[in-house]
Amino acid sequence: AASAPKPLPSSGPKSLREMPHPLATSSSEEMGPALTPSPDLLLPRSIADKDLSLPNGTPVDTSSPASSSSLLNRLQLDDDLDVETRDLFVTVDDPKKHVCTMETYITYRVTTKTTRAEFDLPEYSVRRRYQDFDWLRNKLEESQPTHLIPPLPEKFVVKGVVDRFSEEFVETRRKALDKFLKRITDHPVLNFQMQLLTFVIPSEDLNAYKKQGMALLSKMGESVKYVTGGYKLRSRPLEFAAIGDYLDTFSLKLGTIDRIAQRIIKEQLEYLVELREYGPVYSTWGGLEVELSEPLEGVSACIGNCCTALEELSEDMTEDFLPVLREYILYAESMKNVLKKRDQVQAEYEAKLEAVALKREDRPKVPTDVEKCQDRVECFNADLKADMERWQNNKRQDFRQLLMGMADKNIQYYEK
Repeated sequence: AASAPKPLPSSGPKSLREMPHPLATSSSEEMGPALTPSPDLLLPRSIADKDLSLPNGTPVDTSSPASSSSLLNRLQLDDDLDVETRDLFVTVDDPKKHVCTMETYITYRVTTKTTRAEFDLPEYSVRRRYQDFDWLRNKLEESQPTHLIPPLPEKFVVKGVVDRFSEEFVETRRKALDKFLKRITDHPVLNFQMQLLTFVIPSEDLNAYKKQGMALLSKMGESVKYVTGGYKLRSRPLEFAAIGDYLDTFSLKLGTIDRIAQRIIKEQLEYLVELREYGPVYSTWGGLEVELSEPLEGVSACIGNCCTALEELSEDMTEDFLPVLREYILYAESMKNVLKKRDQVQAEYEAKLEAVALKREDRPKVPTDVEKCQDRVECFNADLKADMERWQNNKRQDFRQLLMGMADKNIQYYEK
């Protein structure tokens, strides 16, 4: 087995872990643990304009690295993530196609292994289709609005794939659904929700739950729509404004990388078509030129090896690289939605405060509903910051694995 890569040195006098985070306020007690965004992303303009410095007074350069080498020097490739004790494991595998009179669809086997007391058995297996996963996500989003719910893959077509029943598409979706459930079971709050238990236990009929939830969901949507009564949020707190700007920049950069990757794959496939046509030419030529037969056959075999190696590299890009980019683009959109919900709660709180202030009579204490609303805001802030930190840790680990793996694949390709 190859030895683990050593962490690359930091370009600054101190490691990235020791640098103060721009989202942190002057009081660490108010903010809690500092968040850690990827250093390869530009900071929002509002943050970049501020003077950032290390504890020793050395200014921190927040501009984009001038070269790829300086970018690599800034990356802290580490796996120092806290390992939590887990007692719930879920996997998604064995996709099967079902052809009915009204529709054709794919189901996946969801296998659960656990030692928790609320489960009657240590292992369960049940078949679920995509719309069941969608139900689970919607219910979690409804019951846990303060938390970041992992995204599902696009419902029908992934870019470049037309047949949603093809082996490639089904396998790509299976991996995405498996990752979706693993993200939920890794979350310290989401993995204890009753909706997840309902989803993984075979005896539970999801259709009955879906019918019950429709009326409630529509009412919830209307209440959220009019919760602020037209009140406009004064201003998003600096730390959350910075997170919003960060997510915008992150989505923009990932979109650019996705388009470049699509173009690379397209050019690789076009080159592959030409190579496959080119190889037999040398074989035919070798049959006509007896004296040159051996070297020409050698060239033909070499082109065949190049075809195989390039085909494997393109498959790796399509099956491993692109899905991670798409997942994190959707992840960023999910985080933006949670930010909007947080703004709605804050706007409701501000509106109630103003309503109390407008009343003339003196009151010895703040009304209970205002206090409850304040608690909701504080709860939202704490949950959102905790989920953002967890997301950053997952992102660093996933992109480290993705980029190092892609580098290894390219090295192997050129060696072949």
